[in-house]
Amino acid sequence: MVIEFEFSFVDPKGRDYMVTKKSSYGTCSKQGESLGIGNFIKKSDLEASDFVNDDCLTVKLHLTVVKPLFVDATRKQITVPSSDLHQHFGGLLESREGADVEFEIDKEVFSAHRNVLAGSSSFSGSMMESKMDKTTLDGMRADVFKMMLQFIYTDMLPSDVEVSFEMAQHLLVVADRYGLERLKVICGKMLCDSLAVKTAATTLVLAEQHNCTQLKDVCIDFVASHDVLDAVMETDGFKHLMSYSSSLLKEILDKVHSSRKI
Repeated sequence: MVIEFEFSFVDPKGRDYMVTKKSSYGTCSKQGESLGIGNFIKKSDLEASDFVNDDCLTVKLHLTVVKPLFVDATRKQITVPSSDLHQHFGGLLESREGADVEFEIDKEVFSAHRNVLAGSSSFSGSMMESKMDKTTLDGMRADVFKMMLQFIYTDMLPSDVEVSFEMAQHLLVVADRYGLERLKVICGKMLCDSLAVKTAATTLVLAEQHNCTQLKDVCIDFVASHDVLDAVMETDGFKHLMSYSSSLLKEILDKVHSSRKI
């Protein structure tokens, strides 16, 4: 319970004459607990006062129990819904309402909004300066661009489409090209989670080309492990790695050497 307590001294003649008074609040939750006021009055001051008569002292205590305010735990609560902003932007992309730019890839046309693209990726910089309403992009697959565009609008990959290992590779390339760092990391994780003997060397080269440090480290650890190294070296991807970069091969050999020393 919460209580308010007040201590005072009473005149020896019994009059309610309070010379010293203090008030405070406290909470008692267990039997045997106590509350009080420390250093209420010095002993020397008390003995020299008129309150002590025939070695008797009258102390008055005024105690008030403060009724607590109970909150009904069963009452209805206000639930804040999860953000659905990505759904609104996804709907905007799908409806094409207000679209003011088009992209043509492999004869397939995609509509978009300059202002949305401007805040999401680096390729919009030159596009915003251009007065052209349609831009042709070469060297990219239409399905890859569509998935990238959906990510720009919603900050996530579509949940109703399975992203294959090959698609993750292509998306990582375009994410690096257009400065979509979050998409780049997501694709790197997909490739990391699906790493296998057949794909390890190719993925390592891809990570090196597009500055994916974490993915590169995982690939080197995987390739250099003694139980898969021989199998990886037999793949076409490893042959490509040797012709692509001697420094990558050296990093693998250094990792193998350090692992064997341990």
